Amino acid sequence: MSEAIESHPFTPFLPANARLLMLGTFPPAPKRWCMEFYYPNYQNDMWRIFGISFFGDKTHFLCEEKRQFTLDAIISFLNEKGIALYDTAVRIIRTKDTASDKDLEIVEETNLDSMLRQLPECRAVITAGQLATNVFCNHFGIAEPKVGTYTEFFFDGRTLRIYRMPSSSRAYPMRPERKAEYYDTVFRWLGMKD
Repeated sequence: MSEAIESHPFTPFLPANARLLMLGTFPPAPKRWCMEFYYPNYQNDMWRIFGISFFGDKTHFLCEEKRQFTLDAIISFLNEKGIALYDTAVRIIRTKDTASDKDLEIVEETNLDSMLRQLPECRAVITAGQLATNVFCNHFGIAEPKVGTYTEFFFDGRTLRIYRMPSSSRAYPMRPERKAEYYDTVFRWLGMKD
């Protein structure tokens, strides 16, 4: 059991045109990465969900022979669509050697107010896990939405929606195609896809 405090390894990805902010809890340990970017575990379905939603192909952002994601294509896509990424924790302690939320103790939460102020076009936030949802909703004092739904809240003169989406982890028992149907509701509401 490790008691070392880990600091977030990535810089917040905050395109100036972002209409959507996606928040997880914290990245897995580096040994589980196949790239140095968000959702870096090849077993995680997030980039498959995006492939299904926008390209009808869950392998769109995969380089299967190398068991990696195509980072340049992902970054270009996120910039084009206006999708920001970060997490709800800046520093954590892993109570076990896993990437599971239940084994994370948050030492320092992300400054969510500051982050949203850096994203003046943002109209929606997606949390893709229970702990991220708890942190976000507790911070803003709002009701937690059920999976697949949203809660509206007011911040800095604008009305935003917090959507609770199915986790992209394989531990969440749902096929990527079904998860993509949930995510599509947000992408369509924001006008990112037909």
